[in-house]
Amino acid sequence: MDARAINAQLRRGETPGENALRWFAEGLASGAVSDAQAGAFAMAVCLQGLSVEGRRALTLAMRDTGDVLEWDLDGPVLDKHSTGGVGDCVSLLLAPALAACGAYVPMISGRGLGHTGGTLDKLEAIPGVSIQVSEDRLRGMLQDVGCAIVGATAQIAPADKRLYAIRDVTATVESVDLITASILSKKLAASPDALVLDVKIGSGAFMKTADEARALAQSLCDTANAAGCKTSALITDMNQPLAPALGNALEVAEVMRVLTGDASGPLAEISAVLGGELLAHAGLAADTAAGAAKITATLTDGRAADRFARMIAALGGPADFTASWQDDLPGAEVTREVKAPSAGHVAAMNGEALGLAVVSLGGGRMVESDRIHPGVGISDIVRLGQHVGAGDTLARIHAASDDAADMAEAAFLAAVSIGEAPDTLPPLVHERIS
Repeated sequence: MDARAINAQLRRGETPGENALRWFAEGLASGAVSDAQAGAFAMAVCLQGLSVEGRRALTLAMRDTGDVLEWDLDGPVLDKHSTGGVGDCVSLLLAPALAACGAYVPMISGRGLGHTGGTLDKLEAIPGVSIQVSEDRLRGMLQDVGCAIVGATAQIAPADKRLYAIRDVTATVESVDLITASILSKKLAASPDALVLDVKIGSGAFMKTADEARALAQSLCDTANAAGCKTSALITDMNQPLAPALGNALEVAEVMRVLTGDASGPLAEISAVLGGELLAHAGLAADTAAGAAKITATLTDGRAADRFARMIAALGGPADFTASWQDDLPGAEVTREVKAPSAGHVAAMNGEALGLAVVSLGGGRMVESDRIHPGVGISDIVRLGQHVGAGDTLARIHAASDDAADMAEAAFLAAVSIGEAPDTLPPLVHERIS
């Protein structure tokens, strides 16, 4: 087969057959497909799309380029994935909370993509943490801790690792077909018994409209359930940051505040809702409401914090991160308050613009080789509907220089509208897809 012929088919709006897609996936993994051919493939799929069957075939082909894990554990194996947003650090709460409820969570996560932060980048903001572990080490962590948030090894969906990086720098992130194949090739390689998908909608999400989010959620659910994994999806709001902070260390700090004293607010609430879905799927709760209550209990009584601290130590981080996190997390060289230019209510936020401002600060990557500054970002962000007076603090900028802080301050003020109070505030959960 020939990558040029496959790309030509895609350019014409035709879906290549299962064997052709499997060949291309294997070529991504082996290097037989060049970066230029991979970029052309991603762009053609983004513009022309695949058929439903083609999407399923590409997903399974990418999964099968590496190992498919098998487990022998005394509880269900559960997993969660978010399609990406700003201030979304739910995985860092949910994995240890599920483990405290009796589940095992081998969460193979990714890095920042486009304007969104990456779970692995957030973990690596913790000094000493290394997210690349061997399969034996992953199994050991599950036995000892119950959860492990790690990067995909070279043996897990290597085709996706290659294509994922190319999508980030070729403006092909938003494709439903490529998102489905990327997420599920890794998630299905971990062989979970149940999976919940957090599909974001709104200004800070890749999916801006209800139709786009619903299409992606249905695509993910259909593909995963067809592969034998019990899966549901929640369409959740991303018209404002989920946590009141953007940036790697700043988001870890928000996680620690929930784990060590304040299990309330949108971040804790959505973690409970997603966890409730999984516990109900796995038979660890009578229904989703009972499951959500169990998750909340682990966040308030310290059990989730204990699991998180043990996971961080197992990944090479501080021995007791729950006690030392305020001293351990890196900061930025410059901190500056953003003041409201006028009085009024926070009427709207451009979440994507806020995310890109953090990337420009050095909190994400413009190209694959960029190094991340873990301490930069934006914290103490106001909420939609909140009333502010002229001169009140809207947020705090954490930057590496005064010039970078100037840029971020201007970007923040351009992204946040102060005016009349919104007629209604968006719900945290818009819809459930099964």
